[in-house]
Amino acid sequence: MQIVWELDNLEQLDDNKLDVSGRPAVIAGPYGPAIEFDGVQDALFIGTNPLAGLEVFTIELAFRPDEGGLAEQRFLHLGEANGDRVLFETRLTGTGYWYLDTYISSGDSDRALLNEGHLHPVGEWYHLALTCDGRDETNFVNGVEEASGPVDFAPLTGGQTAIGVRLNRVCWFKGAIGQIRFTAGVLAPEEFMR
Repeated sequence: MQIVWELDNLEQLDDNKLDVSGRPAVIAGPYGPAIEFDGVQDALFIGTNPLAGLEVFTIELAFRPDEGGLAEQRFLHLGEANGDRVLFETRLTGTGYWYLDTYISSGDSDRALLNEGHLHPVGEWYHLALTCDGRDETNFVNGVEEASGPVDFAPLTGGQTAIGVRLNRVCWFKGAIGQIRFTAGVLAPEEFMR
């Protein structure tokens, strides 16, 4: 099973109506349409969670972090606001670089993977991936594994999705996000979307 969200409009993703905060804009990205967020109030909220019920998964997306955003930004949040959840986050260094942070919380288990040793220039497009096989969380930037760690993951039940901010509307993202793909399985880097 795969679900692909093309971020090419501000009304719906698949059959899911979008709740739009602020004034995000549809732009042309290098891999197709994308949505640009201002880092202040722009976000999309979807009343569904594509990971619900999955025992293992891969999430991929194209994204561009921009200079001038908050030092800590959450740009993809799936699940509950404070309970079981999966997050993609970025950390800006203040010197023109960023690094990836992914986070999974599942029951009594959680794992944050902060890739502080892997700095990337802001203002460029990147492919990000997060895999979870039920025992380990692994993240990738441009198909290269950057961090991995154990997490005892149980399938998420229900929940929602926020793009451009956390579900509780803190840690706004400044930059752009293109296509997002959810796969019910753990993909190898050679299987990632291009």
